[in-house]
Amino acid sequence: MRALRKIAPGKGFSLEHIPVPSIGPTDVLIHVGTVGVCGTDAHIYHWDTWAERRVKPVLTIGHEFMGTVAAVGDAVTAFAVGDRVSAEGHIACGICSLCRTGQAHICERVQIIGVDVDGAFADYIRMPEANVWRLDPSIPDAWAAVFDPLGNAVQTVMAADVSVKSVLITGVGSIGLMAIPVARAAGAAKVFAVDVNPQKLELARRVGADETFLATDPELVAKLIARTGGDGVDVLLEMSGSGSAINNGLAAVRNGGVAALLGIPSDDVEINLAERIIFKGLTVLGINGRTMFETWYQTQALVTSGRVDLKPIITHELPFEEFDRAFALMRSGDAAKIVLTL
Repeated sequence: MRALRKIAPGKGFSLEHIPVPSIGPTDVLIHVGTVGVCGTDAHIYHWDTWAERRVKPVLTIGHEFMGTVAAVGDAVTAFAVGDRVSAEGHIACGICSLCRTGQAHICERVQIIGVDVDGAFADYIRMPEANVWRLDPSIPDAWAAVFDPLGNAVQTVMAADVSVKSVLITGVGSIGLMAIPVARAAGAAKVFAVDVNPQKLELARRVGADETFLATDPELVAKLIARTGGDGVDVLLEMSGSGSAINNGLAAVRNGGVAALLGIPSDDVEINLAERIIFKGLTVLGINGRTMFETWYQTQALVTSGRVDLKPIITHELPFEEFDRAFALMRSGDAAKIVLTL
């Protein structure tokens, strides 16, 4: 089968032919149809400091996907050949204290497909039955392939309790853009968006942001505080991983507010904890992945009910072989969400 691989440290991926994975009694073999290109994949493609510390080649990358069941293990009972599915990419151990208390998404021994074990940018992927998610037939393939990042947006919004609150989203890449209609669906009173890219800010307005700001505006924090009656925003949803965005976002949150941090910095970030967090009495939430599987139910409900429309956010659908172009588009800022078809 074809597989997109990180074969050595350094920039880029290699498209190779490798054996189709064998499956055990509780595994499902999925024939991949569509994959989503993620910021994490870009970290690995460009081999930044985070990737260098975290990823150990050789590895098939990718963790956003949908497809159809090609084969099932002898002990599999919930799925059959031909079922249309996606899957949760965090493979938890199931026996640590976190797994046993409903927090399997931050399992101490979690393995993430495309980061720790072979991922979904291939013709086939093997997944444990417990991780496989049956898709509603009304959901288009391109949308189904990006339930992973949409789930991240849902988890971030829901954890921050945005109902009837003012919300600031820093970084409107694909997940930041997805968070806008999710926040609206969850009852946010106002949604502000910040980014370095004017095209992304225009798209943010299209999908429901009340007002947008360039991250380079020297009056950014003052403007956000002025828009909220001099108090600051109630909730920060940090999606960029940029050190300056994190600092400005924390500065713009009111005393006693909430900051939910999802974006992954490429390197260490310096923050004045006393001024930005402690003296302000902020609640800071670290968001990693999605709760299994509450967020999947919420995500599918938001899409099938029509509350979240991904059509404006998925800006490019490319053939699998054009992966280099996909990463160039991401780096240039000319794309929001890209999916590749196999």
